[in-house]
Amino acid sequence: MNHEKAEHARAMTDDKSAGLRRDLRRVFAAWIYILAAAVLAICAWATGAATGYAVVLFVLLFLLVVFRQLPQEEVLAAIQPPDMVAGPPADPLPLILASLDGLDMPIFVLNPEAEMIAQNQAAEKVFGSLLAGLHVSTRWRSPGILDMIRETTQTGMPNQIEHSERHPSERVYIVRVAPIGAVNTVGAPYVLLSFRDISELRRLDRMRSDFVANASHELRTPLASLRGFIETMQGPARDDAKAKDRFLAIMLDQANRMSRLVDDLLSLSRLELKAHLPPDQTVELAPILGHVRDSLSPLAAELGVEIRLDLPEEKIEVMGERDELVQVFENLIENACKYGQDGKVVDVSLSREPGGATEVSVRDHGPGIPAEHVPRLTERFYRVSVEDSRSKKGTGLGLAIVKHILTRHRARLLVKSDLGEGSVFTVRF
Repeated sequence: MNHEKAEHARAMTDDKSAGLRRDLRRVFAAWIYILAAAVLAICAWATGAATGYAVVLFVLLFLLVVFRQLPQEEVLAAIQPPDMVAGPPADPLPLILASLDGLDMPIFVLNPEAEMIAQNQAAEKVFGSLLAGLHVSTRWRSPGILDMIRETTQTGMPNQIEHSERHPSERVYIVRVAPIGAVNTVGAPYVLLSFRDISELRRLDRMRSDFVANASHELRTPLASLRGFIETMQGPARDDAKAKDRFLAIMLDQANRMSRLVDDLLSLSRLELKAHLPPDQTVELAPILGHVRDSLSPLAAELGVEIRLDLPEEKIEVMGERDELVQVFENLIENACKYGQDGKVVDVSLSREPGGATEVSVRDHGPGIPAEHVPRLTERFYRVSVEDSRSKKGTGLGLAIVKHILTRHRARLLVKSDLGEGSVFTVRF
């Protein structure tokens, strides 16, 4: 036992001796380096260097010696920022929530068990406030969403599907779920569930599809008529001059119908290209309404309708493009003459409220429009009565063109109609 104690004491003495020798060598080496630094600085000064330069050279060499002699751990501790010192990782949830509140996309934070942890402000606005701790299935019972979340928590890979909400209104979302962290990280502490609203894109897709279908249908009928009459004139009616004259008149009418349709389609296309460019000129409305009344007088006389203008004495101007406004008022007054001809009179009035809006109203005294049709009047190819519209040579695009023009002019079209009392179309600038 005493032998072991002696050995231990001897080992400690040897360690202390070795450490003392290392310290002495380090101090001796330090003084050698400091002396060398001083000699180099003096030599630089003696060879003509400025005194300040010699002092700076000595200080730099001295600091080099000091840092060289310090243990590596002390040097790293001196230069390492405090926040880089190793320690347990902090919970990222507060930083995640602070970042998500700045986004306008609804986002939910879930744990690996698919329970609600938190939601950002956009999610609360769209889906309401959801209690923390509830399972995601209490809000969304869609098997697609639940299976997607389960797969992501098991594999660590992000997924997304398209999901439709029926209440409180019909909306379509791209729902994406992803772990917070690197892709393919299994066991991530949190999972993000996000909803990207694509309802407007889907609505535009349906509009585009309906537009192509309606345009094709509108062109198919006159084309079929033309082809049928041409085949008849080449066959059974080859030598029937009377039938040829009748068929040629119908063919001309169908060709004119296609021409009107193509013209309206081109007008819509041109308007859509410059819908974002508001007019930069002012136009006076009274001369425009007078011009439209004069140009439609032959049609009104043919239909037995009188167009009456009620114009103020003062000059009323708005920001607009003359040709486009002529197209707007021609369309509205022509429709009033055609579809309200039973009333025999179309009243057109221009007024401006003091310090307020400017209005142009076109009133007919015809049968009126059923209330369920009024909200859809400006849709492309929408007609209250298809046969009545075609018999009056309408394309179903007139009010759609009016809407596009007024949108570019930052104006609105207001429609009021009562069955048996006529309709009033008001353009408000």
